[in-house]
Amino acid sequence: MNIAVIGTGYVGLVSGVCFSDLGNHVTCVDKLKEKVEMLQQGEVPIYEPGLKELIEKNSSAGRLKFTTDLPSAVKDADIVIMAVGTPSLPNGEADLSYIMEAAKEVAAAVNSYKVIVTKSTVPVGTNEKIGNLIRSYTTESFDIASVPEFLREGSAIRDTLNPDRIVIGTESQLAQDMLVKLHGPLTDNIIFTDVRSAEMIKYASNAFLATKISFINEIANICEKVGADVTRVAEGMGYDKRIGSSFLKAGIGYGGSCFPKDTQALIQIAGHVDYDFKLLKSVVDVNNDQRYNVIRKLESILEDLSGKTIAIWGLAFKPETDDVRDAPAFEIITSLLQRGAKVKAYDPIATANFKKIFDHPDVKYCKVAEEAAHDADALCVLTEWREFQEISLHDIQSWLKTPILIDGRNIFTEQELADTEFAYYSVGRPSMNKGVREQSPILSF
Repeated sequence: MNIAVIGTGYVGLVSGVCFSDLGNHVTCVDKLKEKVEMLQQGEVPIYEPGLKELIEKNSSAGRLKFTTDLPSAVKDADIVIMAVGTPSLPNGEADLSYIMEAAKEVAAAVNSYKVIVTKSTVPVGTNEKIGNLIRSYTTESFDIASVPEFLREGSAIRDTLNPDRIVIGTESQLAQDMLVKLHGPLTDNIIFTDVRSAEMIKYASNAFLATKISFINEIANICEKVGADVTRVAEGMGYDKRIGSSFLKAGIGYGGSCFPKDTQALIQIAGHVDYDFKLLKSVVDVNNDQRYNVIRKLESILEDLSGKTIAIWGLAFKPETDDVRDAPAFEIITSLLQRGAKVKAYDPIATANFKKIFDHPDVKYCKVAEEAAHDADALCVLTEWREFQEISLHDIQSWLKTPILIDGRNIFTEQELADTEFAYYSVGRPSMNKGVREQSPILSF
């Protein structure tokens, strides 16, 4: 089929490229001329393993192209997928201005029957508003559908081509049939719902996963106090089929483009119908506080951070991506600077993106991990990049001015630490806290 994808952000670009790899003819549209030209030249504006290769493959095969010409893309399409951003407003609500503007432009270009799919994450009822808006601009026939995405950054290609399920929300049998044809090669597990339920499935899924993360972090904090090991606790919990093992890895909280935005949006959605979503509010509060445990731990060891140099390894919110949206590193580095510390930071991929947003004279961005750690008073690991796990702890110890290591992602093992002199603190593993245990109280981390 011919497909137009409006928006070449994370979701739109990955989805469009993968649909082209299935044999469809896909035109990806973006307003930013520089971005389109970059894609036309084979350059990729985001870091995602495997994406560049798929773009080159399908562009060469003539199945994938990029343009700023939305009307032409829509006119030639059977299915129009809207994947523009819906960022958070200051009050936590989703900003729908971009998707409604895109809907107007799509409406003006419709010249025959189209299935218009919303893949952006939008509040319940948004697709009805989009449908009404388009009808006010055109008399051509079309159907609306909600097909939410469930991609994980860093494994988005694999998630798209091997999905757990496909959710299709539409009131039209014709639209449903066309979307089954499009998604059928990916999985037989296709769930059909009404549009509003499809919209809610996306928010409910992300909110539940965020809840699991905050829950295991609370368990980790208790483990610190009672002497249990959260990694073993999570393992024991995960074998229960009712719970599952995913998203039970304790750390310094979730970040990225989805969980923070979608939890806040769902709280607002509930508020608009006079429902106080107390559980989800607590999930957000726990997550916001969890990252500050890094600061509390440093202060328990060093006491006064003024004049100290702190090395930061990891700026992206998770490994295998250059996405720094809502990354814990922002709050942690800000807090360090407020306390008079200096920061040396390194990330294998995300440094440039982080520096665009956070450029400060007391933050030195380093080209290699060793440069950041060299002569620092302490090292904080904030992202679990494999590169960090492969560095010898003896090397790290030799680089640091004082062997203090705050492992916010539990990437090092007891065996690796056995013959080192580190003052080491991880998340929810009190038996591994060593070096300054007798000198400082063990804080919940």
